[in-house]
Amino acid sequence: MSNMATENAASRRITSLLDAGSFVEIGGGVTARATDFNMQETKTPGDGVITGYGLIDGNLVYVYSQDASVLGGSIGEMHAKKIVSVYDMAMKMGAPVIGLVDCAGIRLQEATDALDAFGQLYLKQTLASGVVPQITAIFGNCGGGLAVVPALTDFTFMEEKSAKLFVNSPNAIPGNTVQKCDTSSAKFQSESAGLVDAVGTEEEILSDIRSLICMLPCNNEEDASYDECTDDLNRLCADIENAAEDTAIALAQISDNGVVFEVKKDYAKDMVTAFIRLNGMTVGAVANRSKVYNENAELVAEFDGSLSTAGARKAAQFVKFCDSFNIPVLTLTNVTGFDASKCAERNLARETAKLIYAFADATVPKVNVIIGKAYGSAYVAMNSKSIGADMVYAWPDAEIGMMDADLAARIMYPDADRAAQREKAADYRALQSSPASAAGRGYVDAVISPAETRKYIIGAFEMLFTKREDRPAKKHGTV
Repeated sequence: MSNMATENAASRRITSLLDAGSFVEIGGGVTARATDFNMQETKTPGDGVITGYGLIDGNLVYVYSQDASVLGGSIGEMHAKKIVSVYDMAMKMGAPVIGLVDCAGIRLQEATDALDAFGQLYLKQTLASGVVPQITAIFGNCGGGLAVVPALTDFTFMEEKSAKLFVNSPNAIPGNTVQKCDTSSAKFQSESAGLVDAVGTEEEILSDIRSLICMLPCNNEEDASYDECTDDLNRLCADIENAAEDTAIALAQISDNGVVFEVKKDYAKDMVTAFIRLNGMTVGAVANRSKVYNENAELVAEFDGSLSTAGARKAAQFVKFCDSFNIPVLTLTNVTGFDASKCAERNLARETAKLIYAFADATVPKVNVIIGKAYGSAYVAMNSKSIGADMVYAWPDAEIGMMDADLAARIMYPDADRAAQREKAADYRALQSSPASAAGRGYVDAVISPAETRKYIIGAFEMLFTKREDRPAKKHGTV
């Protein structure tokens, strides 16, 4: 059904992304209409972007794919208007928008016409935010004002070798060169900037997008993200307590058939954000992590268990997305306090506030499982009962309270000898820090066996399926 004449890179990506034979091109006859600098003598088929719609596993999606063979894929007036038109249709139909980016930047020959079109694209992206999922994949250059486009979308993927993402090119940054630090690379944008969710080959990226689309609702009102559950709802998660430090592994044990789609996986690895399935339903998971193991069970990273600025930022963005699209939220809490560093102090309070706001403001079903330490205000920020969690469970060895019991005893009894402090620490642990104590005060709904975690979580979300919760009438919050 496609009208694409040749299988260039832009069309090849669409063909690989969508179900076979499902793509229908829109606006294939559009060309640039600028005449300055003899532009009318330059052939611009499609004005450098292929736009249309198709299916991913039977789900309707809208796609635009920039064609670098036409003026470098640069964005001119008609180029941007074609993308805006795709957004208009996607919002009418309630279907995701996927952008495949390979662009030389704004088209200089069209000046203010191109700038105005850029602004119209930003506006449509803003209006679509929280209405339909938006996904960007970068295969070539994505620079200057175009770098804002993936930042306005929900998920961004980046080809590992050729893709470049930058506001200012590395050589334009005073004191820097591309040899010193390639700030436009997939590695920098995924690990340091945190703008990119996943990095890989073109084939891996397109496959990941297909997997993600199948896990997401098609819009904020209609949910087609459910799948048949072939896993045992009462399946025990044997030895899951051994995965308390690397919660990406724990989530795989909890999820139906081990399905986990981790987002921003190279950024702030002390916090896991991922989509899992529970009884066929997509659930957004947020989990503290103190150790990272690779597929060979080798330790590749280790953290102190504190809540970091980047971790809080990553989690807050994810929770806001889940709430926008009515995706229930699960948290696995294991946090010892706040990151203590000069760097963290610059933004930690602000980012923690955003995390608390995201959890407290979310009206979707929210379940928290305390799997380890849960100390101080950092614990409160991690979807505690205090800020609106609907159901809170705790493993028997969890520690919930102000701080480590030994430290608390030393502070409260500074003049006591070590033996007396140990005795007081034991008392503090029993009276103040045990999950039984928290349950006695209603902060924990049940103390559960780690092996039964999956069963309890599924039961909670099933019970919460019809949850309705109102918020004070206001235009929007300011956090």
